[in-house]
Amino acid sequence: MKNSTVRLSSIVIQNFKNIKSGQLNFLNYRRNYKASILGVYGQNGSGKTTLVDALQLLKYILCGKSVPWHMADYINVEAEYASLLYTFDISVPAGRYQVFYECNIRKEESMEDQNIELYNTSDSQSKSVIFNEVLSYSFEGNDKENAEGKPEEKNKKIRKSLFIDTRTDKVFIPVSKYECLMGKNKEREMNLFVAKKIAARTSRSFIFSWDFLNAVRGQYTEQQNNTEYIRHLTLLENLIYYGNYELFVIHTASMGMISMNTLPLAFKYQEQSSSTVGQIMLPLDNPAVISREQIEIVEKVIYDMDIVLNQIVPGLTISLKNLGTQVLESGKTGCKIQLMSKKNSREIPLKYESEGIKKIISILQLLIVVYNQASITVVIDELDTGIFEYLLGEILRVVSEKGKGQLIFTSHNLRPLETLDRGFIAFTTTNPFKRYIRLNKAKETGNMRDFYFRDIVLGEQEDEIYKPTNNAEIALAFREAGEIRVP
Repeated sequence: MKNSTVRLSSIVIQNFKNIKSGQLNFLNYRRNYKASILGVYGQNGSGKTTLVDALQLLKYILCGKSVPWHMADYINVEAEYASLLYTFDISVPAGRYQVFYECNIRKEESMEDQNIELYNTSDSQSKSVIFNEVLSYSFEGNDKENAEGKPEEKNKKIRKSLFIDTRTDKVFIPVSKYECLMGKNKEREMNLFVAKKIAARTSRSFIFSWDFLNAVRGQYTEQQNNTEYIRHLTLLENLIYYGNYELFVIHTASMGMISMNTLPLAFKYQEQSSSTVGQIMLPLDNPAVISREQIEIVEKVIYDMDIVLNQIVPGLTISLKNLGTQVLESGKTGCKIQLMSKKNSREIPLKYESEGIKKIISILQLLIVVYNQASITVVIDELDTGIFEYLLGEILRVVSEKGKGQLIFTSHNLRPLETLDRGFIAFTTTNPFKRYIRLNKAKETGNMRDFYFRDIVLGEQEDEIYKPTNNAEIALAFREAGEIRVP
């Protein structure tokens, strides 16, 4: 929201996929950087992608969307449910919040599928249920004027306190917070009971549902002079806006579309009076037919990307070739377009460029936003895939030193360990009860990449960061697997 900044500061994960327990702080307290960068490194299968999945879950929750049913299978097989705790720092003109949101997710058999199963037309499926949601916060800042126009208490400090707790038979507790947000209207209370049940049944968050937010907004006329109500509404509005317009999670599945000749173009385009957020899937093997509105957005995004693309891949630019108008299914007029690349005055379809170039183009606009806007969080799984390691290191160096937003990424390429401040790097361990650590004993001026390799060999950390392998055993396994077996 305008003049507000939301930043994800930490996460605690329990019983989610291969993580029994893991805690990770996203902020770099070593130096005062404007940007918040965190690269997560570690052995295959040690929890890097699980972190991305946990942040994807947060995106669904804050947007009020149904959590996909496949996430029901993310609960650790030895647990009944998974628990997640997200911490945010929110800066608004009136002050600063530290917000704590925690929830549980469990697997539950879908009632809809029970009916289908009676006719043996489908296998029974499970759904994800979000429950035991709790929202707490602390606040420091200045309150607005009261109803008489007199200034309220300045430099107000509120210690961490419970705001919304759904672990009750009531709509939520504490009662004082409920009455502040909702009043004492019995009909509204009954409607919220129903909304709470529907949220659970449809795999949605209740706190961040539109039913809940609209009920809070409905009190504005009566409560606009109540500073506590305004403080609570501001908190909710900022978190929901952040989830919908400022949090982007780019998973490997999205990047995998590139190998199937589809370019997933994620973007947030900012203009003076408005911003446009979204993702467009553009086919590369054939021309795409899109609406005139989409063409305007893509052209603006491409114009901004070309400024940077020409510097990181010298001489390369991209463009849209308009192949004429075509009527869409809706009856509106659209255009048939083809993505083109141009280098050394030679123009060819973008599909003939390398997958590394396509990967850079796919995420470049979001990196531009991270560089320029403070209230933006971009999460990218396997950022290094297809990108030349030296270029990757230099891009991350520039963004970390001069950028303003938040970038969280996983990677196997170790070049960024040489270009990023070590406060921007975290590692996974082989211990499922302590999945994330920051390396200690590293010298201030040392090469983090060399230190990481040495630690893999010598194991100087309290928690093991790499499960050792034996070359002789690997060779023997290859030989045994290749032997011709006679029946």
